Amino acid sequence: MEFVVASSIGVLTAGGVYLILRLRAFPVILGLTLLSYAVNLFLFASGRLAINMPPILSKYGAAAYTDPLPQALVLTAIVISFGMTAVLVMIALAAFLEAETDTVNLDRPGNADAPAKEGNSA
Repeated sequence: MEFVVASSIGVLTAGGVYLILRLRAFPVILGLTLLSYAVNLFLFASGRLAINMPPILSKYGAAAYTDPLPQALVLTAIVISFGMTAVLVMIALAAFLEAETDTVNLDRPGNADAPAKEGNSA
C-alpha cells in the first residue's frame, strides 16, 4: 500500500513539473493542479494510513487512532488550491484574450529582458 501511494505521489510530481516547464498557459495550470494533488496526497499519507481507526481517543482508550491533523490540512489545501486555480485560469484567460494566444514568447522584439540572438539581425 505504501509503495502505491509513494509511486502515485512521484508520478503526480513528475507530471506536474513537466507541465509547468511548458511554455503554454493551460499546461502550466494543469501542472500546478497536479502538484497540488501530489502535496495533498503527501500530507494525507504523512498521517499514517490506517483503516477503521477512530480519529480521536475516547475515554475508554484505543490501541491505535488516526491522526486528524493531516486530514484537516488536506481539506484546507484543497480549498486553497481551488482558489489558486480559479485565479490562474482568469489570468490566463485575460492574457489569451489580450494576445490571442496562450504561448509564452520570451524572445519577441521589444522584450528588454530577452537575450539577443547572435547572427540574426533581421
